[in-house]
Amino acid sequence: MAVRKSARETDEAGTEPNVHVHHKVKCVTEEVGRPKNRDVAMNEIVVGLGNVIPLWAADTRLYWRFNTTSFGLAPDPEAAKARIRSLLGRALDLWGDASPVQLLERENAIDFEIVLRNADDCDDRGRCVLASAFFPDSGRHDLVIYPRMLMQDEQEQIETLIHELGHVFGLRHFFALTNETRTPAQVFGTHVRFTIMNYGADSVLTDADRADLKALYERARSGQLRAINGTPIMLVRPFSALFG
Repeated sequence: MAVRKSARETDEAGTEPNVHVHHKVKCVTEEVGRPKNRDVAMNEIVVGLGNVIPLWAADTRLYWRFNTTSFGLAPDPEAAKARIRSLLGRALDLWGDASPVQLLERENAIDFEIVLRNADDCDDRGRCVLASAFFPDSGRHDLVIYPRMLMQDEQEQIETLIHELGHVFGLRHFFALTNETRTPAQVFGTHVRFTIMNYGADSVLTDADRADLKALYERARSGQLRAINGTPIMLVRPFSALFG
């Protein structure tokens, strides 16, 4: 869900469905477990959701809006919106020209809403969710922000949203091959062990993250790359393009 002290996983005992844990923070964007071999080199971008690898088609614009009901519960709704709008913009800017989509705010025919929870989602062991996102498809979704995320320092908040945008772009967690085997994944490209889709101290956005993501989309959209290890790439269009 985030980086470093955000939604990263530790070596705590036990595995729970749909939860990643790091420093008592949970990530619930995709299914989970713990990396089985911490010393195994897994230095690739990880993509794919089962039988296909969903990626956004060329010229995709994702339209979003704030869920006004959820923000109405904030002490200062407009300030909260302004804060999250700024954080999201900065996170997107840090992906640079590797970002495969544009994010545009509007009120109608949207692809996702930003929802602000009015309470944290913590379990009885004190582990809390920071945010959750979605993967490429033609549905309508939520990008959920929990109060705990807004209690992190600014860099953590931005890195949390960089990580969540990685999911929106179609990226799985760094350790999906060894860990999230109920939803098979494939790898593309190679890079250093530091990646925004990893956890802990190794979780940081790198030039390799950007280069791999950019190359993946360029090759997929040009038709040069149609499958990875036999798993077909599916270019999808968002709800707003199909029904908006």
